[in-house]
Amino acid sequence: MNILFFLTPKSEVAYIYDDDTLWQALEKMECHRYTAVPIIDHEDGTYIGTLTEGDLLWDVRERYDLNLQEAEDIPILAVNRRRDNEPVAADANIEDLISKVMNQNFVPVIDDEERFIGIITRKDVIQYLSCKCGMEEKVLYMTVD
Repeated sequence: MNILFFLTPKSEVAYIYDDDTLWQALEKMECHRYTAVPIIDHEDGTYIGTLTEGDLLWDVRERYDLNLQEAEDIPILAVNRRRDNEPVAADANIEDLISKVMNQNFVPVIDDEERFIGIITRKDVIQYLSCKCGMEEKVLYMTVD
């Protein structure tokens, strides 16, 4: 199976650029209600890493005594990240995808030049697998109650 079946394309994903500020990241995460967003290089579109709410909170607590205006001047790459979501290549096999999605809420997908092209969410993979196991009706019934 081609993993691109699960892809949410870049055009439908909230992400931040490497030259965005802490304030811009906070605004984007709040607007979309995401707890984590991919960071991509503004010039060539390569995937750099993942920024989480926890990264922001801990970094601000440890390094800054700031107000909201000062957050506009802090480059997002200055924020320490605990770990990045490991990307998967667009031509990866389903086993590689599953091993990553078990430990990450989403898996960034990159092309052969390491450019970010979208994400695959854990929810989409679980939904697909539950359908393959004949659980679709049971899952839909449980979510309606």
